[in-house]
Amino acid sequence: MKRLLAALAILLALAGPNLALAAEPQASLPQLEDEVMCPVCGTLLGLSHSPAAERERVFIRKLIAQGKTEDEIKDALVDEYGGQVLALPENRGIDVWAYAVPVIGLVLALIGVITAIIVWRRRRNDREDEPPEPGPSGEEADRLDKDMARFDL
Repeated sequence: MKRLLAALAILLALAGPNLALAAEPQASLPQLEDEVMCPVCGTLLGLSHSPAAERERVFIRKLIAQGKTEDEIKDALVDEYGGQVLALPENRGIDVWAYAVPVIGLVLALIGVITAIIVWRRRRNDREDEPPEPGPSGEEADRLDKDMARFDL
């Protein structure tokens, strides 16, 4: 029984670090290239081929080799190149407006569409309640018939 418990303890001790590594996803350059920008041209790093972009890739590769997580690498990139290196703005300060403005625009557009539909339906209902316009008088109808007959061949 003691041998079984000792063997189980050894297995857990050996598997423990592996389980901790499995819980933390490893950062990859292709994934980070879609989430950070080139500091010179302002395009996604994956699309840029400038010398500055290549230096940034080398910097990211070094951090990946050191075993840094994705968040640690992004923090190091911000320290090195500034906040504009992130493709998505941070959730604080004025950067919140990058998320808020489209949502506010969408809400205002929906309010405008709903208001236009309500006004359109009210006008349509008002027109249905009005009596129809009178047609041409007898004299006008006779003259119209004569004019139309003149153009018939």
